Amino acid sequence: MSLAAYCVICCRRIGTSTSPPKSGTHWRDISSLFLTYEVLALKKAVTLDTQVVEREKMKSYIYVQTVSLDKGENHDPFSTVDIEDHECAVWLLLRKSKSDDKTTRLEAVREMSETHHWHDYQYRIIAQACDPKTLIGLARSKESDLRFFLLPPPLPSLKEDSSTEEELRQLLASLPQTELDECIQYFTSLALSESSQSLAAQKGGLWCFGGNGLPYAESFGEVPSATVEMFCLEAIVKHSEISTHCDKIEANGGLQLLQRLYQLHKDCPKVQRNIMRVIGNMALNEHLHSSIVRSGWVSIMAEAMKSPHIMESSHAARILANLDRETVQEKYQDGVYVLHPQYRTSQPIKADVLFIHGLMGAAFKTWRQQDSEQAVIEKPMEDEDRYTTCWPKTWLAKDCPALRIISVEYDTSLSDWRARCPMERKSIAFRSNELLRKLRAAGVGDRPVVWISHSMGGLLVKKMLLEASAKPEMSTVINNTRGIIFYSVPHHGSRLAEYSVNIRYLLFPSLEVKELSKDSPALKTLQDDFLEFAKDKNFQVLNFVETLPTYIGSMIKLHVVPVESADLGIGDLIPVDVNHLNICKPKKKDAFLYQRTLQFIREALAKDLEN
Repeated sequence: MSLAAYCVICCRRIGTSTSPPKSGTHWRDISSLFLTYEVLALKKAVTLDTQVVEREKMKSYIYVQTVSLDKGENHDPFSTVDIEDHECAVWLLLRKSKSDDKTTRLEAVREMSETHHWHDYQYRIIAQACDPKTLIGLARSKESDLRFFLLPPPLPSLKEDSSTEEELRQLLASLPQTELDECIQYFTSLALSESSQSLAAQKGGLWCFGGNGLPYAESFGEVPSATVEMFCLEAIVKHSEISTHCDKIEANGGLQLLQRLYQLHKDCPKVQRNIMRVIGNMALNEHLHSSIVRSGWVSIMAEAMKSPHIMESSHAARILANLDRETVQEKYQDGVYVLHPQYRTSQPIKADVLFIHGLMGAAFKTWRQQDSEQAVIEKPMEDEDRYTTCWPKTWLAKDCPALRIISVEYDTSLSDWRARCPMERKSIAFRSNELLRKLRAAGVGDRPVVWISHSMGGLLVKKMLLEASAKPEMSTVINNTRGIIFYSVPHHGSRLAEYSVNIRYLLFPSLEVKELSKDSPALKTLQDDFLEFAKDKNFQVLNFVETLPTYIGSMIKLHVVPVESADLGIGDLIPVDVNHLNICKPKKKDAFLYQRTLQFIREALAKDLEN
C-alpha cells in the first residue's frame, strides 16, 4: 500500500514555557535541538505496526547539547522545553540531574534508577543526554535498568600483523622503566623477555597450605598454565599504582586495549580480575575520570555490579566507588574492597567492620561458608541464608545494615619458591604499615571500628594498631577501635615453619612463615608491646582457636595454631572443633561460630549503632 504523505522536519526550541522566541534568533542562541518528524497530511488511512512506531521514536528523539559561541552568555540547555506531556518526566529528571544543588542531583538519579515502566527509547534519551556524574550514579544504584547504559564505543582495530598479546607488550614497554621497585622490574622483565613456555616453567613447583584450597598440593612435576598476557597484566597492575604511569597507560590507548582483553577473556576470572585492578587504580586519579567514562568502562562495570560472582561485583564496586565523587569521599586502593554497601544507599553508616585474612588467604574466599564449594558451582547465590560465598557480605550485612564492611587482600607466600614476586620479602611490619596507609585512605578511623582477623591477619592488626598509636595523625584509628576478633591467631608462634621435612610441601620458608616460628624475636616483641599498649584501652577482645589438625596433602597432619599460642592474654578464648582453615568459615548462619561473632559485634558497637 502506498502512503501519500509528506513530512517536515521541525526545529523546536526546548523549554518548559510556551513563550514565543525573540525575533532575530540566531543559531548560536539555540542551546539544544529536538528533531521530530510530523505527518501533516494523509490521503489514506493506514495501519502502522507499533514496533515500527517505537523504533522511529527512538530514532527521532535525539538530544544534542551545544556550547554557546558567546562566552558572555550562560545558557541553560533545559531552560525552555516544548515537548509532549508524556515526555516531560524524562526531561525534567535530566534537568534535575544537572542542578547546581547536590541534593537535587542525587534525588534525580534515585528517581531515574527506580523507574521501570519507561519504553526503550526513553532510557536511551537518558543514556545519550546524561552527564558523567549521573551515569556513574546510575551505575551505583541497585535498581538501575541496564538500558541506561550505552554500549562502549567501537574499539580501534589492531595494527596490521599485530595481536592483543603483542600490543599489550608494547603498552608495557612504553611505560617508564626507571625508579621502579624490584617487583615491578621483575614482572616487566618476565613479560617482555620470556616466552610463554619458559614463563610457565618458572612458575612450576608447589602450591600448598593456604586459605583457598588446602588440602590440595601441586608437585614439582606439575606446571600451571601461564601466558605472557597474564605476566603483562601483573606488571601493569604494579605500574598502575603509580599516578604518572596511569597517565601513560591512558595516553597510549591502555583503556581501549584492556577493554579488548576484558571482552576476549570473559571466561577467565584471573585475567578480568587484574584488568579491573588496573582500572580501579586508574580511577584513584580524578583527572582520568572523563577518559574512563568516555571509553565505556562505566557501562561495563554497571553490568559487572549485577554479577552473582562476588569477585567480579566487588572489583566493579571498587572502580565505581573511586569514580563516584558525588557520594564517596574515601578512596579505595588496590586490595581494599567494600563488601557492604556496594551501592548508593540512604541507610546511615554508623561503624566499620574490617576483615583481614591470613597467610595464603584472600579477601573473599577466606570468609566463605564451610565445605560448600560444590554448592557454589551448582547453585550460586540461590539462597544466601542457606549458602554464601562470603558470609560478611551476605549474612552480616543483612543482620547489621548500618555497618560498612571492608575486606582487604594482600599477597603472601608459604615458600619463597612459590612467591609471586621472588624479590618481595615483606615483613609483618612492612605489610602492616602499607595496609594501614590504605585503610586510612579509605576513611577507616573516622567511625567506630571492629577488626576481624584470621591467622597471620591478627598479627597485622596488632602491628597496625601499634603503628597508629605512634602517629598523631592516626589517633582516630585507636580512639575509634571498639573490638577485635582473632580467629586462631598464633600470638606465640606456630610449628608451620618447622615442617620442612618433606620438600614437596615446604621448601625455603618465606619471610612470613619464618616470622611465625615459635622462637621468632619479632613475634615476641609484638606480643609484649601489644599487651602493654592494650592494658589501658577500652576495646573488647574475643579469641577463637581450632582444636582439630589440618591436613597438608595426604601425608602431613599439623595442628597449625595450638590453644596456648592462640591465647592473647586478653579477652575470652573459645576452642572450636574445627581445623585451622575452617575456624573462620561457619557451617551455616545459625552455627555457634557465626552467632557468637555477631553477638560480639553488636555488643562492641551497641552504643554506636543506637545513636
